[in-house]
Amino acid sequence: MIWLNPEWFLALLIIPVLILIEWLWSRQRRSPSLLFSRTTTLKEVSGGIRVFAARALPVLKYVALALVIVAMARPQEENVRIERSVEGIDIVLAIDISSSMLAEDLQPNRFLAVKEVAQNFVRRRANDRIGVVVFARESITLVPPTLDHRLVQNQIDMMDMGIVRDGTAIGMGVATAVNRLRDSSAASRVIVLLTDGENNAGEIDPLTSAEIARTLGIRLYTIGASGEEAAPYPIDDPIFGRRYLTIPIEIDETMLTTMAEKTGGRYFRARDTRELSQVYSDIDQLETTEFEEEFFVDVVDRYQRFLASGLGLLFLALMLEQSWLRRDIG
Repeated sequence: MIWLNPEWFLALLIIPVLILIEWLWSRQRRSPSLLFSRTTTLKEVSGGIRVFAARALPVLKYVALALVIVAMARPQEENVRIERSVEGIDIVLAIDISSSMLAEDLQPNRFLAVKEVAQNFVRRRANDRIGVVVFARESITLVPPTLDHRLVQNQIDMMDMGIVRDGTAIGMGVATAVNRLRDSSAASRVIVLLTDGENNAGEIDPLTSAEIARTLGIRLYTIGASGEEAAPYPIDDPIFGRRYLTIPIEIDETMLTTMAEKTGGRYFRARDTRELSQVYSDIDQLETTEFEEEFFVDVVDRYQRFLASGLGLLFLALMLEQSWLRRDIG
């Protein structure tokens, strides 16, 4: 347990001061209502539960105040382990980050359009473990499949081009994604591959990687992300500034279709987000499986229990004071 605002503990020193003030005030204003020559017999008279409650009422208020002060000190617990059981599928997004993804036939360009689509996809798949693999000439895992979707979205948001050498190694991208799913306990495992070009690099052939996925029971959806015919490609010239070249569309749709069909998946041509939405609809139809995930949260607030207890006791004290323990002065 740690305390975010420990300076609030100094406020606890107010409580004994308030107790002392209340005690002095009660002694000052105390005056006898009846005069007896002897009070010995009165000591044998029981005050009852109401008298006891009236004496305990100030204690209740001070305990409530102390609990509220502790809540203000903001207690937190570090490295909290959370286990939860959910139903979903395991999905890896394999995203092409080669330089051709800067082409602007998709707006604002292919790369940024795919990032936005991937973000929306993660938000819609609340019960699925999702991971991200990026590839160009090589492939790397940005985040393995997890239910921590905030982490996944942060990694997609920070994803940039140039972190691996340029090229298009589709087979390597799929193979890395397969490796992330091979030990998964989910009954349904899916790879969603997004690319804008032909395979021109890597040690693993795309069809070979698809065959490995098929053997392991992993379904592959392939998406060709580009417009039609040709695309404007920006060039930053140090002398003339930004200018555009027209580059041809080079997507091996036959290969991508074969890869998807090998695994029971489907190929989509993503000229805009409409075709991508259909991919998500198909994935939504996949059967789900229940699994347990254990993860750690760095810091969890624990002030709520102190605040609720303090306010509850304070409310109880005020209710008693204005009802059962009320003293009518006439």
